[in-house]
Amino acid sequence: MTILVEHFVSDSRVDEKKVIEEKDDELVLDGGFVVPKSKETDAFDAPDMNFLGHSFRDYENGESERQQGVEEFYRMQHIHQTYDFVKKMRKEYGKLNKMEMSIWECCELLNNVVDESDPDLDEPQIQHLLQTAEAIRRDYPDEDWLHLTALIHDLGKVLLLPEFGGLPQWAVVGDTFPVGCTFDSANIHHKYFKGNPDINNPKYNTKNGVYSEGCGLDNVLMSWGHDDYMYLVAKENGTTLPHAGLFIIRYHSFYPLHKAGAYTHLMNDEDRDDLKWLHVFNKYDLYSKSKVLVDVEQVKPYYISLINKYFPAKLKW
Repeated sequence: MTILVEHFVSDSRVDEKKVIEEKDDELVLDGGFVVPKSKETDAFDAPDMNFLGHSFRDYENGESERQQGVEEFYRMQHIHQTYDFVKKMRKEYGKLNKMEMSIWECCELLNNVVDESDPDLDEPQIQHLLQTAEAIRRDYPDEDWLHLTALIHDLGKVLLLPEFGGLPQWAVVGDTFPVGCTFDSANIHHKYFKGNPDINNPKYNTKNGVYSEGCGLDNVLMSWGHDDYMYLVAKENGTTLPHAGLFIIRYHSFYPLHKAGAYTHLMNDEDRDDLKWLHVFNKYDLYSKSKVLVDVEQVKPYYISLINKYFPAKLKW
């Protein structure tokens, strides 16, 4: 299956100086990251298989030890992510009293993190961030806010590190979903929700639960993890990223929504507008994962300039 990204804003292309090599079927960007080219257009061409030889987001292939570990991760996540747990985590981490550092310092800190819930890649996280950002930069050269959003979207994974409390993987990574209402069957490994205490609470086990139809996702509690944490960090530190950027950060792991179309009854008009950008972003976030590494030092000056444009020098985390 080939997925071509539809351009919502710009049809312009990256400057020639940003391309150091061009072949029949690929481009190599400044940082050395290879971007597959479609034979029909110049848009990003999503591959069929990840580097492990499996389909992307293949959660049913239980043959490998890695796949079995991913399933166990989701069992733990689905049992422990309750409405009360999320409220407790948002209260604690919303204090932003763990550390003060710049965005780039956090990018470097993320080198120590590997996401055990991801069946597609086992590289350090900073490579995934830069691969995603560089692929988007090629196809959307004028949307610098989107490049920066790609760079920072996973920075909340620092929650796994001792400096941030060393939260377990199930409280940091993986697909996200609303709590306080029925767990939709579109959630990966849905069967494990049977162990979640909220499933027996009548307040939480209806379609709307504690929410109202069309209330807007800003009013919905999501399972706790790196998405919601980075959203809080960006918002409370006064970022000037557009609302669509914050939406991408907060909901990029909300696959039941943007992959399966679940929970749309909770969305409002602003959510629907922002979802268009999330669909653009998601193709790069998922399919740009590669064993070809980006030259970090070569692309660093560009991303530092974007950080300075949209964020203060130091942030509270």
